[in-house]
Amino acid sequence: MERLAWEDPVIDTLMLPSGTMTLRYGFGSGLTTRAGDAPGHVWAIGDRGPNIKVRDLISQYGLNQLTPLLSVSGAKIMPRPDIGPTLAELRVEGNVVTLVRMVPLTTASGHPVSGLANPGSEDLMSEPVFDLAGAPIAADPDGLDTEGLVALSDGGFWVGDEFGPSLVRLDADGMVIRRLLPRTPGTSLPADVPADLLPIAAKRQLNRGFEALTISADERWLFLAFQSPLAHPDEEAHEQARHVRLWRMDADTGRVAAQYAYPLDPPGSFARDCALGTFERRDIKVSELLWVGPDTLLVLERGSATTKIYRCALAPEAVLADGHLDAASRPTLEELSAADEPVFPVLAKTLVFTSDDFPELGADMEGMALLSSTELLLVSDNDFGVTGAATQFWRIRLPTPLSAKA
Repeated sequence: MERLAWEDPVIDTLMLPSGTMTLRYGFGSGLTTRAGDAPGHVWAIGDRGPNIKVRDLISQYGLNQLTPLLSVSGAKIMPRPDIGPTLAELRVEGNVVTLVRMVPLTTASGHPVSGLANPGSEDLMSEPVFDLAGAPIAADPDGLDTEGLVALSDGGFWVGDEFGPSLVRLDADGMVIRRLLPRTPGTSLPADVPADLLPIAAKRQLNRGFEALTISADERWLFLAFQSPLAHPDEEAHEQARHVRLWRMDADTGRVAAQYAYPLDPPGSFARDCALGTFERRDIKVSELLWVGPDTLLVLERGSATTKIYRCALAPEAVLADGHLDAASRPTLEELSAADEPVFPVLAKTLVFTSDDFPELGADMEGMALLSSTELLLVSDNDFGVTGAATQFWRIRLPTPLSAKA
């Protein structure tokens, strides 16, 4: 295992009461390679743009006038709301990662895609966002919090979004050409009309939407995972559930062909996170998927300090009953998931790597790509440098091939 050289591009420097905030681009939310590209050619994506929790802004930068916002549940501050989601084309040569170019996302009308939260509704929790002066920033129905990334053979991309949550199709220039959002409950679509997402997708916990995304080699099937258990029917179910929903989706129609339950490890098994303090089930996340062969995925499961990579076979007997896709079904999968012994089929998984055995690996690893059949590239999320974190790229060499295809 080795850390690769990389330097985050600077966006801006903000002089604040108790220090200087240096904003830097981050491309650690998702990694992918495109079939047919030269070895070492990688695509990456950052998330919504610079944002910071109110308590961190007060404690680190002295913006005490924002103290009243501490009582606003889920509030975030966006110091530069004009900076939105951006793709990055990268090249890995030797032990160096080089930025080839950046591709900001745009709407169909050519305007920059913002990283502002979508409007909330009865069926969708939305995040309250404020500027540095504490003034609320209006929601944007077209805003994206980009995470998982797939590069397609036609030059375009699929991107997972946490806000909607949604799946977004981009062309080669980063323009949004299609967005699949949760359907309004009670509506249906004709068989020949591309589907929106099922209404149950809107039950995602706040800021825990589609984090992980990959695609089969023939580009027929998308595989996506929610970052955490759904808040279905409520947040208590999210906090107690022990499984994350993983979908196999038809890439042409958007219809869910199969749903699986990925089992999360017990909180006590995340040694580095537990050593830092209280670590609970709700702190565990699924941050990346990687297709490595027919019906076989790698899953990146993590806390903050501990990163684990598992190999999962999507066995036919592990497919969940269709009823678990119905938002009206009770008890919900998340309620059933809280039991010590699940009454539904669960995916089997085999540990490939854990950073608890490699303390040099940094925290907040979110992106993962296959450089060769025995090499993985991992990247951390620097949160745009708002608290001083820097992106880390790590190459992991494995003793046995993950895939027959290099």
